[in-house]
Parts: sequence; structure tokens; C-alpha cells
Amino acid sequence: MPRFSVIVPAYKVQAYLQENLDSVLGQSYPDLELIAVDDASPDACGSIIDEYAARDPRVTAVHLAHNLGLGPARNAGLARATGDYLIFLDGDDTLAPGALQAITDRLKATGSPDILVYDYARTFWSGELVRNRLSHRLSQEGPASFRLADRPALLGMLLVVWNKAYRREYVEREGLAFPPGLYEDTPWTYPALLAAESVAVLDRVCVHYRQRRTGSIRTTTSRRHLDVFDQYDRVFGYLAGRPELERWRPALHRRMAEHFCALYADPRRLPRAARAEFFARACALLRRYHVPGGSSALPLSQSRTDRVRHTLMRLGTRRTYRLLSALRGAGLALGRAAAALGRGLRETALRLHYRSQRLLPVRPELAVFSAYWHGGYACNPAAIEATLRELAPRMRTAWICDPEHSSTLPRETTALRPGSAAYWTALARAGYLVTNVNFDRALVKRPGQILVQTQHGTPLKRVGLDLQDRPAATPTTDFAGLLRGADQWDYLLSSNRHSTLVWEKAVPSSYTTLEYGYPRNDVFHRAGPAEVLELRERLGIPAGSTAVLYAPTHRDYRRSRPDHLDFERVLRDLGPRFTILARTHLTYADVPPSPDTHPRLIDVSSYPSVEELCLASDALVTDYSSLMFDYAALDRPIVIHADDWEAYEAARGTYFDLRSCPPGAIARTEDELVDIFSTGHWQGSRSAQLRAAFRARFCSHDDGHAAERVVRRVFLGQTAPIPAVIPLEDRRPTPAAPAPTPVLAPVRP
Repeated sequence: MPRFSVIVPAYKVQAYLQENLDSVLGQSYPDLELIAVDDASPDACGSIIDEYAARDPRVTAVHLAHNLGLGPARNAGLARATGDYLIFLDGDDTLAPGALQAITDRLKATGSPDILVYDYARTFWSGELVRNRLSHRLSQEGPASFRLADRPALLGMLLVVWNKAYRREYVEREGLAFPPGLYEDTPWTYPALLAAESVAVLDRVCVHYRQRRTGSIRTTTSRRHLDVFDQYDRVFGYLAGRPELERWRPALHRRMAEHFCALYADPRRLPRAARAEFFARACALLRRYHVPGGSSALPLSQSRTDRVRHTLMRLGTRRTYRLLSALRGAGLALGRAAAALGRGLRETALRLHYRSQRLLPVRPELAVFSAYWHGGYACNPAAIEATLRELAPRMRTAWICDPEHSSTLPRETTALRPGSAAYWTALARAGYLVTNVNFDRALVKRPGQILVQTQHGTPLKRVGLDLQDRPAATPTTDFAGLLRGADQWDYLLSSNRHSTLVWEKAVPSSYTTLEYGYPRNDVFHRAGPAEVLELRERLGIPAGSTAVLYAPTHRDYRRSRPDHLDFERVLRDLGPRFTILARTHLTYADVPPSPDTHPRLIDVSSYPSVEELCLASDALVTDYSSLMFDYAALDRPIVIHADDWEAYEAARGTYFDLRSCPPGAIARTEDELVDIFSTGHWQGSRSAQLRAAFRARFCSHDDGHAAERVVRRVFLGQTAPIPAVIPLEDRRPTPAAPAPTPVLAPVRP
């Protein structure tokens, strides 16, 4: 008997079915049976299912003689299921990596409940991945399992069958089955949740719910959408046979009204000729099952507009309902127009303000900093700002950042909100402007202003004009604009000779290159062992564990966030001595990751300081990220996971073949990566030799004094004495956390 029976109905989903089946069979938890039901699909679904069944004994192929619809197809799979738990997955959706392992772990932790509710993310044809906005209702705080009455807000989530695992014995005892017609989830999900004696939740994305441009129920205009009335008749019929559940009637009535109003408002679903009939039938059902004075068990806020809509639909006043909708639409349109007008007037006023401020004297005592497109206090600008306040206390500093990042700023620094009047005043009058990206394109640097471009990484991938023959990889094709911006730079900060040569060719202009090293790496020579231990405790790294920082870079050849590693599998193979700190590239900051519940996987993507993560870790695993050049200054092991070098090089282009001069061991596959760590090769003598050569080439100036060199040259005007570079052999970077001393048992006499 398998742990899970995964039931996949398939009809006209040949383009997505292979990805669907692979997502199930490729799970790290293999104890499953996959029942794939070909609902007499006219495309290749049937043959695809047969091919998988021939290759994998866990796959059961079911072929229906006639197209029966989603509900009966699921019933056909249900009749053959033998697993402890049932999971339903539509043929065009996928299971997230590690989902079944997370589900089985949660089932064990919650005492094998009747139903486990987990989360999902919508995946759009554009590649965008958006997590369910009601995911906070799946918080795992409180009792491990409960009845629906204890958490009625679950009834207000998207009520579908595929975001839950059902105990098969419970389903058989309740006699649950799917009806024919559209919206077949409705008369299954409500009874299943209401009758369950134990429900649990898992706060993790386990399903990627595909949002198709065409071919889905959401984009199909048909009279079949009127099936929704029969489905709710079935729900209330079930309720009539269970008097103990009668108290749920007001809540179900409200959810039914919400559903009807949503369907009626969607112009893609109902044919024009069916809209009057839909409204009339909705009115009839809402009247039939209305409970006068009944209070809903749903502790959810409801807008006044929604309450009015529900009432008007129940009363059958279609003209008034349409008038209300039209007035609301007009009001929204008017509000948008007014907001646009307001924005236009504000922008005009700010442009005039900026021009007037440029007529006033420059303030040589004011320095304005920014990093990562209005991000928080970070990178080279942060290190320079801190050293500036130390060496030149007369200077005033300000930091441009979005409000959500203002908490990262030191108290001595003024926060500037992008686009505000204070922001434009600062850009117009500051004596110094320092950034690691670009300032506002509307900036007009004045005589007397000094602009310092610090950059934010040693370039392995091509940059600037070297991308002219790779338009798909460049963030902008406005190379003339790029050079106009560079013409405003007074200084360009370089970390090594390689960077100097690249930048002066790829972004040629009259700036002065300061080959001083990267100020953000100064902390690698100044932090002490106590700080390292404190960082590890703050991050939750177990004592004695080997912490591996995993930090892949952006992929120009794909829009979605790539999942390069199966963390569950890697951690299982490496054993309890290892912990992974996983940090996604900032390009994917708005993309929800595939969550993982492994206790030795720590998501540090939102941690503000990558330098602190480097200090807290024992080794770095990356692919082509410039972080490797910084981490080499720490003189700690680096492993390169180059699983797609050819594709990366073809898409973006690189300045040298990393495989010929890596900073440590190279893994081309996940198996090789595991082997490098399990055999100790990651910290062996060969890896140390490669790292030493890499440090000599790229870390020649990273000695802990780069920020001081910048401040003395740019802000204090000193050319001597600038701190001389400490030779590589004389540097003592911060060591990794020492392994705990084993406690020996006393020897008995």
C-alpha cells in the first residue's frame, strides 16, 4: 500500500502533461502511485500516459471510452486508489519539488488528520509565479489538528480539490464522489471540510496552479457555467441530510453569493444570451437557501458594495444590480483618471522644484548614497558611508531608499524617499553622489558635484558595450544613454586589474579609475570570532554544523527563477553535519521560492547583508555569481556548480572560461556536488591551490582598507599617505567558526 495515490485526469492537456507527470514521479518522496486518467482526450494525452506507465511501475493508466468530464474522470481514478492519502492534481498543473516529503512530514506531525490543506502559487504563461494571497490563513501556529469550526477562515479560501490531501479511509467512510458538470469541486470540497473530524494545515506551496491563456474554464464562454447551480443544490442537499452541520448554512450561503457574483461579473464566461437566465437562477437559489437573520460563521470582512450586490442578486433586481456595477466602474475609472492627473501635476511640480534647486549653491559637506535601485544600507556605498563618518565627522550623509528599507540605515544618516522633494533637493545640491548602480536618469550633474560609481561585483559576465551583439541579455539597448550616464562619473571604483580593463573598455568615458579593492569586503578582515559565532546563532545555524552558503546568479536566458538544486536530496545525502543557507538572486526578489521545510535549510534571501552571510558560512557554493570574487578574499573554500555553463555563456557571454581557472572544485552535476562535499574534496589541498591562484589574480587589493583609500582620495583630497596595500601573504582574514571541542567522558580509575 503506497503512502499517496496521486490522481491526474487528462483532457486536451498534451502540452503540459509530461511536465505534470514528471513533477509527481520526480518527487524526493517516492512512495506513491500515480493514477493517470485519459478522459477520452482527442490529442496525445492517452499515448503520453501509456509511455509513462510502460517506464514506471508506479503509473497506472486508465482510459475512458467516452469523454465524461473532470468529475467522473477523478472518480475513475478514485476507484483504483490504494494509498493512505489521496492527492488530486489537474493535468496542466504541477507538484512543487519536495512537496510530497513536506506533506508526509506534516501528516506525521499532526497525527494523520482526515484532511491536510496546503498552499499553491499561480504560474502564468509569462513565467510569473504568484503565491496565494491568503496564505497567511495556513499558519501552523496553534493546535496541530482541529475541526473546521476552530478555523472557519479556511472556508473562505479557494475551495478546490487539488490543494488538499485526503485520508482515503475518511473519503470512503463519507462516500465522497465527484458529480458531473463544471464546478465539480464545490460539492466535494464543502462536505469534505465540514464533516472532517480532524483538519491540519501546511504553510508551504505544494502546487503550481497554471493560469492558461486559452482553453481553461476561466477563459471559456459557454452555457456550461450554469452548472454551478446544480452543484450548490448538491451542497445544500448534503447539508439537509446532516442536521449537525446546519449551523454552517449562513456561511455557505455567503460563499455561494460570492461565487455567483464573481461569475456574473466575468465577461469571458457567460454568453450574452445566458446572462439574464443566470441572474434569475442565482436569485432563486439565494432565496431558497437564505436563512433570515442567520449569522455567518466566516470571520471575514465584507465590503458594503459586496453586501449590497448579494442582496440585490437575492432580490432579483437585475437592473439595479447592473446600474450599481456601472456606477462603481465609472467611479473607479474617474478615480484612476484623477490619480493620473494628480501624479502628472506632482511630477511637473517636482521637475520645477529640481530646476530651482540647481540654481542654489552646492553643499560640499553633504554626501548622498544609494545601493541596488533604492534598496537598503548595503554594499560598497554602505562601507564608504560608514568610513566617511569616521574619518570626516564634519560631513553629513543621506541615503536614498524605499521606505521598507529605512530601518537598515544607521541613525546618523538621513533617509531620502525616492521621488520626494527632499530627494530632488539632495540630488541638486549634494557635493558628493555615491552609488553602485545608477542615479535617476533625470539627474544633471552640476559643476562642483562629485559622482562616484562603485559597481557591485567583479565582472565575469559581459557588461556595457560588450553586450551590443547580445541584445537579449542586456537590460537595455540604449547604449548611448548608458554612456551619457557614465560621462557623469568622476570616479569608478575597481576591485582588481581585471575589472579595470573590463570597465574601461566596456564603458569608456573620462572618469578616473580607483583600483582600490571593494570596501564591502573590508569587514572580512575586521570581524572577530565572537561576531562570527553571534551571526551563526542569529541565523539559526546548529552548533558544529558546516554551513554552506548557496548563492546562484541570475539567468539571462530564462525569466522564471531556476531551481538548480534538490535541497531535500542534497541534505539527505550529505547527512546531519551540513546546513545550507540558500540565497536567491535579487532579480527574483518578487518571485516566491519553492518553500522547503527541511530543518537544515535556511532561506536567507531577504537577509540584508550578504557580507554577514559570508562571514557566518564555512564554504560557498555558487555558479557564476560575482560573489565568488568577494568570498575568495575570506580565503574559505568555494565550490562552483556549473551545471549549465554552455547555455549561460551562449546567452550572456563571459570574459574568461571559469572552468579553466576556478576558485575551487567544480561540479557539473548535482551528484558531483554531493561527492565533492562527502569526500572532503571541497576543503582539500587541490581546492586550496586553486583558491590561492584565484585570490592572487582577483583579490590583490582586498586587504580591509579599501573604504579608507576611497574616503581619503575622494572626500579628503589626499593622494598620500593613502594606506598601502597589505601583501596577500601578510593578510589574516576572519577565520570560520571553530568546530566545537568534543567533551570527553572522565576516565574511571
